[in-house]
Parts: sequence; structure tokens; C-alpha cells
Amino acid sequence: MTLPGPPTPPADITARKLRHVEACLRPESQYAGVTTGLETVAWPYRALPAGNLADVRLDTTFLGRRLRAPVLIGAMTGGAERAGRINFHLARAAQRLGIGMMLGSQRVMLERPETAATFQVREVAPDILLIGNLGAAQFLLGYGPAQARRAVQEVGADALAIHVNPLQEAMQRGGDTRWSGMAARLREVLPELPFPVVLKEVGHGLDAHTVAAVRNLGFAALDVAGAGGTSWARVEQLVEHGKVRTPDLCDLGVPTAQALREARAAAPHVPLIGSGGIRSGLDAARALALGAQVVAVARPLLEPALDSAEAAEAWLANFIHELRVALWVGGYADVSELRPPAAVPGR
Repeated sequence: MTLPGPPTPPADITARKLRHVEACLRPESQYAGVTTGLETVAWPYRALPAGNLADVRLDTTFLGRRLRAPVLIGAMTGGAERAGRINFHLARAAQRLGIGMMLGSQRVMLERPETAATFQVREVAPDILLIGNLGAAQFLLGYGPAQARRAVQEVGADALAIHVNPLQEAMQRGGDTRWSGMAARLREVLPELPFPVVLKEVGHGLDAHTVAAVRNLGFAALDVAGAGGTSWARVEQLVEHGKVRTPDLCDLGVPTAQALREARAAAPHVPLIGSGGIRSGLDAARALALGAQVVAVARPLLEPALDSAEAAEAWLANFIHELRVALWVGGYADVSELRPPAAVPGR
């Protein structure tokens, strides 16, 4: 496949990163008429738990790294000083709690090297599972294995997420909407990468058709990022227009619970990340019960991370405590007991 040279970054790409943060803080950025569906997942209650709350085990292995709880900080931001502060606070919290973290899109870092420091968090989080992030659309616009390796190596990441976001791109001024041949291009790129690669949506959900199309491409995991939390289509309209002009279109997507069920059925042996509107430890428990190996949380951490690492850590510690309580009263002594028999741990 002959590809054009790397795209020239828009002049306002760094400013747009900050506008994304501001838009995500607005309540209008959240789905209005769609829920995650996790609230409909029945959860057991045991009035006589067999063990002690403190003895419930949450540790797990994902993408070859041990986590003290099956939790990732989801992809958010980077590319501007304020965004870098958010990343540093989140990374410190992840280090203290022994959980993982996924970076925001690193396109700006590759195309504007002066922004690289906003993604480089290893100094404050040397031991965490760290996942880099690039957009799939860029791999049809000149990116290849070299750019993917740079995204991982320059931040000391353990893995790379490639995100798919067609609805967001369609709502973005100058968005990348030429996606013909995407699966074939990913099939070319993945065998050239020496680290695990995750395919992730950004909040509108991976559907069964897409999962079936990519399940044999070599992805180490799939992040379903279902509908019901932040709508990045809404975010783009808030950035562009200051309001959501097409709310019905912006609320399209596969709800998180449905996305997990469909992905588990379509790719029973591919590890899943449950994300998209995860707001509580009980949400996390339900997502794990539907087949996720780990869950990812993003939007609820934005405000605490703007404050301090301590505020982000406090929110996450409470979230993990809620997950432990949900397992305990549900009769589970170990998070691995939630894992469906057909699933396998991430490599």
C-alpha cells in the first residue's frame, strides 16, 4: 500500500486539546438519552459472606503486568501544559495504587516534539502498566510501525492503544473521515510491532461486527469503550459550536453492557477492557462479570486530577474500595472468580 507522507498538524492542535478538557467538564458532554446498561445487570447479595472484606483479592495480570486492582486510568489528554499536569497527577496516583494508565492521543507529541514532556510520566510512575495511544485514522495518513514504536519508546510505555473514533471525526472540523481499507492497513502494521496493541473505541462502543473483523489481526486486547458516559461527538460539537447541535446523532453508540456481551461472544479468547461510563465500583464489578479483564475510568478523574495527585488517588482508592465491597457482598473472594471460563488473561 502506497501512503502519503505524515500529515501536517493543524495550527491549533494544542489549543484544541485544552478545549477538549474544558468541554469534557461540561455536563452536556455526557450522553443524554443513553445509559451504559450496567444498571440492568443483576448483582448478587450474600447476607452471610464466607470471608472478610479485607481478604477479598483484587490483584490481576493484564498485558503481562501485575496490577493490585483490575483498574486502568482511561485515556484523557496531553499536548498542553495543563494537560501535562493532569497526566502527572494521574500517573502519581496510579503508581501509589498499583494500577495502570492509558495516555491520551500522542499524535500531537509525534508532530510537535516540544509537547512530549506532557506525556512523559515515567519519572513519577516507574512501575505502572503504561499504555500509549494513537488514532487509527493516522495509519491511513502516513503513520506506520515507526510512528507506533516512537509513541511507545519515547514515553517508556508497555503497550499501545490504537483508537477508532469515526463518529467523533465526523463531528470535528477537518476530521479524518477517509477510513476505507482501515482493517487491511492494521493487518499490515500489527505484525511489525514488538509490544502488545489494544484496539479501543473512545466512548461510542465496539460493535460485534467490528470485533469479528479484528479478532484475528493480533490485538492483545479490546477496549469496548461503550456508550453511556462521555460522548466525544458531543465534545466536538461543544468545542466547535459551544453547544450540541445534533443530540440524537451524538448519542449514537453501543451501550457498555451490550458492547461487552457482543465482544465476548464475537471474540471469546481476546481480553477485554470494560470502559465507557464506569462511575462506581459496582459498575466495575458488573463490567468484570460481563467479561472484562480490567475496567478503565476517565471522566470522573478529570476534576480531581486538575486539583492534585492526592485528590485523584483519593477518588480511585474509594472506587477500588467500592469494587471490593461489591465482590464481598456478592460472595466473591477473588476477582478472578468473575472471569468467564472462555476468557484468557492478557499477555
